[in-house]
Amino acid sequence: MLLCEPNISEGRDARRMERFAAAAAGVSGVELLHRSSDADHNRMVLSFCGPAEAVVEAARALAAAVYGEVDLTCHRGAHPRIGALDVVPFVPGYGAPESEALKACKSFGAAAADMGVPVLYYGRAASSPLRSSLPRIRSGQFEGLAAKLALPEWRPDEGPPAPHPTAGATAAGVRRPIVRFNANLDARDPAPARRIAAAIRESGGGLPHVQALGLELERRGATQVSMNLLRYSVTPLSTVVESLSALVRAEGVAITGSELIGPAPADALRGVDLASLNAIIEPGQILEPSFAGGSANAA
Repeated sequence: MLLCEPNISEGRDARRMERFAAAAAGVSGVELLHRSSDADHNRMVLSFCGPAEAVVEAARALAAAVYGEVDLTCHRGAHPRIGALDVVPFVPGYGAPESEALKACKSFGAAAADMGVPVLYYGRAASSPLRSSLPRIRSGQFEGLAAKLALPEWRPDEGPPAPHPTAGATAAGVRRPIVRFNANLDARDPAPARRIAAAIRESGGGLPHVQALGLELERRGATQVSMNLLRYSVTPLSTVVESLSALVRAEGVAITGSELIGPAPADALRGVDLASLNAIIEPGQILEPSFAGGSANAA
């Protein structure tokens, strides 16, 4: 079994998102576990699983739908992105060989390239250490992508040497399950969220294997600390919540609500009082033990 969690640069058009979800779910053998979207991020995350061949076909069908409809020249959102179909991670089930996920990732990458979209492999599929980090790949975003791909060290792994004019590029990778956790703050000013994110993420000297961004949620009149726990067995969610709570208090703001993005392994949530953070867990967001195992490179 293989899990795939594509991130799509569309979070506002309900009918379009329905079409995208249907494109993936319509493949025989694939189970759609969860979908989420956010208008401020202008982003949608799908989670589906099944046999490797079926999952690759679902990802290919999704890519065809997304590339045909999403125009990044008109896209605006709080979340960084390089592509219409921004990220396509493949996650092997517990005990499954990573080689199967790598094979699926490369098969999808070749299919996306055939559609005229350049592909960069990241995480465990990265062709060089420079590409292992997803934030590094996204640096410069779609607007800076043409100049970036022109550099020898950023030549695409698959497909044309320049971005697709409307679909940009796609990052495809292999990783283990992660936890994606967002905390919303009662402050309109994004400065506290950005300071908290800078303090909590590993690259700023904070918690190991934690990525974080401070984002403005303009439509909601709020701000957010958006976090990825890349190795929750090393830095558990309980540790992140404890550190986050202390930083929020120090800033003189409050957490008004929180959310998981996509499914999270059941063992990653142990010992965490999500109710105290006004978190809502939806059906399909708790991964079965077959996908537990917690570590990885990026989201």
